Amino acid sequence: MKTLKNYTAMVVFLFAATFVLGSFAFAQDTKKSDEKPAQIKTPALEIKKVDPGDVKISPAFLVALYEHLVAEVTKTGKITKILRDGDHEASTTKDIVRLQCTVTQFKEGSQRQREVTTVAGATSLHVIARFVDASGKVLLEKDVSGSVHFFGDNLKATYDLSKHVAALVKENF
Repeated sequence: MKTLKNYTAMVVFLFAATFVLGSFAFAQDTKKSDEKPAQIKTPALEIKKVDPGDVKISPAFLVALYEHLVAEVTKTGKITKILRDGDHEASTTKDIVRLQCTVTQFKEGSQRQREVTTVAGATSLHVIARFVDASGKVLLEKDVSGSVHFFGDNLKATYDLSKHVAALVKENF
C-alpha cells in the first residue's frame, strides 16, 4: 500500500514538472516568434516592371498588376516617394529600395463559369515579391498570391495580389 502511494506521488510530481517545464518552453518559443524583423527604412521605393519569368501570361495582366502595385503601395502612405521603373530620379536617390515581382504561377479562369457555378473558373496569380536595396541585397522576399473566385473579371486577381503586396509594405516599412 505504501509503495502505491509513493508511486502515485511520483507520477503526480513528474506530471507537474513536465507541465511546468513545457509551459516555460512554450513561453520562450512564443517570445521568439513574436519578434518582428527590423523595419525597412527608405525614402523611396522604385517599383520595377513585373517579370513574367517562365510563365505564359498575357501582357494585359502584367500591365494591370504593375499599375495596381503602384496604386496600392502609394495608398499605404508608408513611403514618401514611389518611383516607377525607369525613372531617372531612382539612380540618384540614396537608400532606395526596389520592388521586383516575378510571376511563378498563373491560371486564367473564366468569368462566365464563376458567375454561373461559383465553384469553377477561378483565376489565380502567384509572384515572388522581392524588396532589394541599392547594392542588390534582398531585404524581404515573400511568395504572394491573388485570385478572383466569384464575381469580377479575370484582371481582378491582379488587384487582389497588389493589395497583399501593399500589406507587406505596411508591415515591414
